[in-house]
Amino acid sequence: MDITNVLPAECISHIISLTTPRDACRLAVVSPAFKSAADSDLVWEKFLPSDYKLIISNSVSSSFLITSLSKKDLYFHLCHHPIFINNGTMSFELEKETGKKCYMVGARDLCIGWGSTPSCWKWTSLPESRFPEVAELVYFWFFEVNARIETRILSHRTNYAAYLVFKFGKSTDGFRSTQLASAVYVEGINDKKRQGLFLDPSRNTPKLFHDRRDGWMEIEMADKCSYFLENIL
Repeated sequence: MDITNVLPAECISHIISLTTPRDACRLAVVSPAFKSAADSDLVWEKFLPSDYKLIISNSVSSSFLITSLSKKDLYFHLCHHPIFINNGTMSFELEKETGKKCYMVGARDLCIGWGSTPSCWKWTSLPESRFPEVAELVYFWFFEVNARIETRILSHRTNYAAYLVFKFGKSTDGFRSTQLASAVYVEGINDKKRQGLFLDPSRNTPKLFHDRRDGWMEIEMADKCSYFLENIL
């Protein structure tokens, strides 16, 4: 029996909306009827964050994202083209497989120890950066970087990880012999545990960073982030 001859299109769309973006894309190739249902705004509205309109309206992006794109096109646009929020100091995008919210804090919104001291840090621009400015370490003798994000803007019931995104210049002096301490805290919860890591490990030390394939590298800052968020969201 062909289910499309029994159930109305709206019912099929509702059923598909209870699955995942990946499932919806797979079902779209089953038949023309399924494609129509799987590509409908009813389905992809469910996959978008409930507050996506507010996020876009508070971004520096044009409102055409809401008014001119279908919900499916908007979903994949937000997966592949981060939008800027917080006056351009933070970016927002969707994780393609799940539609969960992902945020990146730009250098200007970080608290960098001695960040305003020209002999230690300088502000510059790089064509491969999504942000207009990046912070470049000039002289390594003190390295402290802190970021803050409100947990209420994250996706609920979701395990998150925090990463430092970086790249090396011509010199990596100081990093190979220096173990950095990293941690993720939730306000009011502090287990005082730190994770040691090397941004530029020696040959006999396992590499913890990964190539992002966008000209940058990333390294996970702590393994307790998931636990904290799971218990407060």
